[in-house]
Amino acid sequence: MALTRRAVLLSAGALGVGATLSDVLTRPSAAADGWWNSRRSANGWPIDTAAIESFRVEGSPATVRLHREAAPVLLHLARRWHYEVMPLRGSQDVLGHRTEGAVRLAYESNYLSGSAIALLGAGDGLWPLQEAVVRDILADYGGVVRWGADLSPAATCHFQIDVGPNAKPLTHLTKTFRDRAVHHNGPRPGAVEDPATPERRTRARRLAKDQSKN
Repeated sequence: MALTRRAVLLSAGALGVGATLSDVLTRPSAAADGWWNSRRSANGWPIDTAAIESFRVEGSPATVRLHREAAPVLLHLARRWHYEVMPLRGSQDVLGHRTEGAVRLAYESNYLSGSAIALLGAGDGLWPLQEAVVRDILADYGGVVRWGADLSPAATCHFQIDVGPNAKPLTHLTKTFRDRAVHHNGPRPGAVEDPATPERRTRARRLAKDQSKN
């Protein structure tokens, strides 16, 4: 029952602000009966249950199922959301891989491949400061992750890997996160650069503008 409620929240797109139509929605779309019939999700990731694993969101009580190659980036995002935007109270606040092929919008198919994550708990939306923090986090990913607030219809809870599984930006970002974990030399969650600095605000706005066009 909880999964159904979360899926409805995601599909409704009621948590975000409007944005221009993404090219994600122009790729293979849901069939007339609302059933996704492609072997790949809209972002180009293979739909393969053998590649799905369960992961814990570090620092929180939440666990989530994701594609193992998408997990390093999406887990990093979930951890930062937990520390910097709003706490994840448990697994009920996170939606990852799902097996139901019924989708209303093409970008929802990315959950079938485990390359998207929904971080719930935003209620009626985010405060301006919270939105600025999310934009700043996304800028650190250099376009690898797209926010559902920039899709149509918008969904503030939705985040997806926006490049293919073998894309160099993804492999580089994944290596960076893994190296930090091994050497313990990355910034601590919550101990990050000030998102209000002019340089970081400009970078975040530039990425938001670019992604809302594509």
